[in-house]
Amino acid sequence: MAKNVSQEQSDILLAFQGKNKHVPVWFMRQAGRYLPQYQSLKANRSLNELFRDPEIAGAITLQPLEILGVDAAILFADILTMPSAMGFRIDFINGKGPQINNPINHPGDLKRLGKFSGLEHVTRTIQLINAVLPSSIPLIGFAGSPFTVATYLCSKHQRMMYESPKAFHELMDLLTDNTIAYLKQQKDAGIKVFQLFDTWAGALRHEDYEAFVLPYVQKIFKAIKLPSIYYLKNCAHLMDLMEKSGAEMLSVCETVNIKDIKTKKGIQGNLLNSLLYADDKTIIEETRAILKAAKANHRKYIFNLSHGVMPDVNPLKLKLIVDEVHKFKWT
Repeated sequence: MAKNVSQEQSDILLAFQGKNKHVPVWFMRQAGRYLPQYQSLKANRSLNELFRDPEIAGAITLQPLEILGVDAAILFADILTMPSAMGFRIDFINGKGPQINNPINHPGDLKRLGKFSGLEHVTRTIQLINAVLPSSIPLIGFAGSPFTVATYLCSKHQRMMYESPKAFHELMDLLTDNTIAYLKQQKDAGIKVFQLFDTWAGALRHEDYEAFVLPYVQKIFKAIKLPSIYYLKNCAHLMDLMEKSGAEMLSVCETVNIKDIKTKKGIQGNLLNSLLYADDKTIIEETRAILKAAKANHRKYIFNLSHGVMPDVNPLKLKLIVDEVHKFKWT
């Protein structure tokens, strides 16, 4: 459960209790390629080098705080950071995304997988960040959900679901246990909130999500005793099951309207990220509409996007949103 905190400490943490007097805001993928300062730090380094260097990963995590004025930092890492230490050979290729060089092709491949190891650099990165992070700004840790991670690791994940459901559940069990261990490692290092990213589970039918996804995210949220956020892309047909995930805050995409969500849980979201390309007037109008809907319908609320920031977005658009959110009268 969320801990009791004072307003001076964190509007983000207060939002989990519905006690914030201002709307907090952060952005998924807020530390990344759209920032010139990121490009300067990156130089000729690969993404994997950036992830594994605590000094650089920490600096990238902190960049949006000064540039955008957001209310939280999110760890600079990847949803495949954990499985990259499970025996998978993963290349993080600039502009192309992750490449799995030894994917799971059939159930027999599960025998070569085990517990992750060698992620001490993540612990060190979190420690370095917290050494300089203001007390009013929480560090958000994160992991990919077992199903979303499996979509990258398993070349024919949906075929395995139906052809070898027992093997697929074994994969989910293994990924779930490792995800819990990884998030506990982040918690011990000093994160204050965590978000579970489920980018691909929204492609499933309702009954398949209930069978192959829900039990595993429930296990994760039950195991990690921190304020928690569950992000599910393409979530409109799964809101009733998302409600059962065990997360305290539900981060929703553009497929739902915040005013139509019926829940006592917190809501995070959900400005369409493509609107970051719009003119300032449109962005302000869309931002205000979401804020008004959230205020009218939800006591616990954090402003965010429908998905992550794209790499060619103008940072001034994000700063415009932050300023607009901070001006909004919540109470």
